[in-house]
Order: sequence, then structure tokens, then C-alpha cells
Amino acid sequence: MPEVNFQQPINSAANIIEEYAAGKRDFEKAELGNANLQGVDLKGSDFSYADLSTANLSRANLRGCDLSFADLSQANLQDADLRGAMLFSTDLRQADLQGTHLEKADCNHNTHFPTNFDPVAAGVKMSE
Repeated sequence: MPEVNFQQPINSAANIIEEYAAGKRDFEKAELGNANLQGVDLKGSDFSYADLSTANLSRANLRGCDLSFADLSQANLQDADLRGAMLFSTDLRQADLQGTHLEKADCNHNTHFPTNFDPVAAGVKMSE
């Protein structure tokens, strides 16, 4: 009989930090609304379809992360590093992007940025 792996949902900042330190990078569909990940290095992780709404990600290293279809609405991304991140269909409405490094991040027309934010001026690449 095949072994079944019932993976526990990733739902706390402590779990993410511990698993990242152990080499895990797949955090797809993580439930991290309101999480405090301030200043944490999560470079190269997969957070696609994750709920990071209202999370504190200020000064976090999210360089090269897959944030496609993630909910980052109202997240604090001040001074975070999202260079080279994938932001396809990502919800960034009302997110604080002050000082956020977005050079060479990829997005599409389904990516929602805060009102009055210019992704092209921030260095984001718009894909079809």
C-alpha cells in the first residue's frame, strides 16, 4: 500500500522560518495572513496561491520568489526585496510598497497594484 503524506498546512511565521532553514522552498498555498515575517530571508521560495494579506514583510528578502496568484493585499512590503519575483495575477491592492525593490519582477495585466503605483517606473516587467 502506498504511503500517504498528509502535509500539515503552513500557517505560521515560525513554521516558515524553520522549514526554510531546513532547505524547504515550496510554500504554495500557505495561510499566512497577518504573519510577521519582517526582515526574514525567504529568497527563491514558492508562495504561489498563498494568503499573505496584511502580513508584515518589511525588509524581507523575497528575491526571485514565485508570488503568482498570491494575496498580498494590505501587506507591508516596505523596503522588501522582490527583484526578479513572479507576480502574475498577484493581488497587491493597498499593499505598502514604499521603498520596495521590484526591478525585473514579472507581472501581467491581472496583477493588481495599489492605486497611483506605477509598476513600469518601479522596474517591473509587464508580460502578456
